[in-house]
Amino acid sequence: MKDLNGYKPVIGLEIHIQLATQSKMFSSAANKPGTKNPNVNIDEVVTAEPGTLPVLNQEAVRLGVMAGMALNCEIPEFSKFDRKHYFYPDLPKGYQISQYDEPIAQNGYVDIEVNGQSKRIRITRAHLEEDAGKNTHPSGLPYSLVDLNRAGAPLLEIVTEPDIETAEEARIFLQELRNIVRYVGASEAEMSTGTMRCEPNISVRKPGEEGLPNYKVEVKNINSFKFAEAAINYEIPRQIEMLEKGETPKQVTMGWDEKNNQTVEQRSKEEANDYRYFPEPDLPVMHFSQEWREDIKQSLPELPMHKRKRFAEEFGLGDDVVENLVQWKELTFYFENVVSEIDAWLKSGDNVILNEGEAGVEGSRDPSSQASHPFGHRQDDTKGSDRTKLIKLVANWCLQEFSAKLNSEGLLPEEAKVTPENFAELVMLIDSGKISGSAAKEVFAVMFDKGGEPDHIVEDLGLAQVSDTAEIESVVDKILAGNPKAVEDYQAGQQKSFGFLVGQVMKEMQGKANPGVINELLKKKLG
Repeated sequence: MKDLNGYKPVIGLEIHIQLATQSKMFSSAANKPGTKNPNVNIDEVVTAEPGTLPVLNQEAVRLGVMAGMALNCEIPEFSKFDRKHYFYPDLPKGYQISQYDEPIAQNGYVDIEVNGQSKRIRITRAHLEEDAGKNTHPSGLPYSLVDLNRAGAPLLEIVTEPDIETAEEARIFLQELRNIVRYVGASEAEMSTGTMRCEPNISVRKPGEEGLPNYKVEVKNINSFKFAEAAINYEIPRQIEMLEKGETPKQVTMGWDEKNNQTVEQRSKEEANDYRYFPEPDLPVMHFSQEWREDIKQSLPELPMHKRKRFAEEFGLGDDVVENLVQWKELTFYFENVVSEIDAWLKSGDNVILNEGEAGVEGSRDPSSQASHPFGHRQDDTKGSDRTKLIKLVANWCLQEFSAKLNSEGLLPEEAKVTPENFAELVMLIDSGKISGSAAKEVFAVMFDKGGEPDHIVEDLGLAQVSDTAEIESVVDKILAGNPKAVEDYQAGQQKSFGFLVGQVMKEMQGKANPGVINELLKKKLG
């Protein structure tokens, strides 16, 4: 974005999170995001049949309060619902049951990190409400269609203070918010499926101006982080251009045209008094006892910001690796299970060595130690193994090979055929030099498709890496004798010849030789 010439963006966000309940906010109709057939997740309450009354979904309240606590909000003792009146075809009652002046959560915050700097984004409120349906407008036809599957779905609307100053900050905040509600189990919070929707409110301060501008432009129902960032980056210069002409941007609701990469005007923005709020007469005031609120607080899981800190301190992982792991909650659980298996391996190996050292003879090993070893291997598998190195190897395999295969198959980590125990065994085989990196990928592909123990797969496929020095040395001697020109070039300073010789040895041994042993022997013999 070009230099702002003293203009300062002022950005607040409204985010709708669809809560992960089995039924709707005020009825027993199924709450199933992504249902393809229209108007099947409905009942008399959703369609506002005469004489029907709302019944509050207790689980939606619990999830909303839990999310509010995770956002560092205050949870008041009393909260109530209100009627918000507006008339759209996808709102059968002619009003929405929402919350106005007594929401379930308020005065919270989320801390984000932008370019190495911490910034706090304040949360004004988080309130419960029901969703509307969805209108579709078939091209070329003189009518619209209404799908009420989404109508009545439980929503948590989160409203921030106008603390955001850039599109990048907005994107980072939205990603962190998604992580938080996922970690507490409140929602899938998937932008692409509509279980999380974002509406930025954007305005710009003139140079030297204090306080909030006298207008704001809202961009409705954005369904990706990329589009949210793009919409903000489009609106800021558009508004600056108007202000420099002495014009004031209209207080309107905009949409994002992703094909043309621009915002488009939809309608004038309503004020709160346009909605004619009044307390919902068919639902009692909610009373949250101190004991109930404390129970909810105690049930909160480890949140992303705490997991980041622990992963860095406990596992010695870099910031980028930690961030990529934390973005996928289920993968962090799987990763930690693999690390637990690694720790069990190392601990068992240490114990075996101690028992042998005390007795001084091979036959005096504790007979139970072999059976209790996580993978049934001898203790020399763990000699020289560095825990931090192994954990980094686990993290890299989780984020690369494992994640790629999970995504291609649309699976969660716990649904894969690769158990944490077998994953850890594969890592130990790599670390011990028993298989090469390329062989490990072949083994992992079989593990992912069929399951099974990696050592058995290595044996079946004949992929064991040769580390026997004498065997490799004989091949090295043969290659050196057969390639005198390459030897001469290397000794004359042409380093690429060394790589050629390594490749010839590997080719002769069908890729099974330990590269470290090859390098060591070649350097020794070439001088």
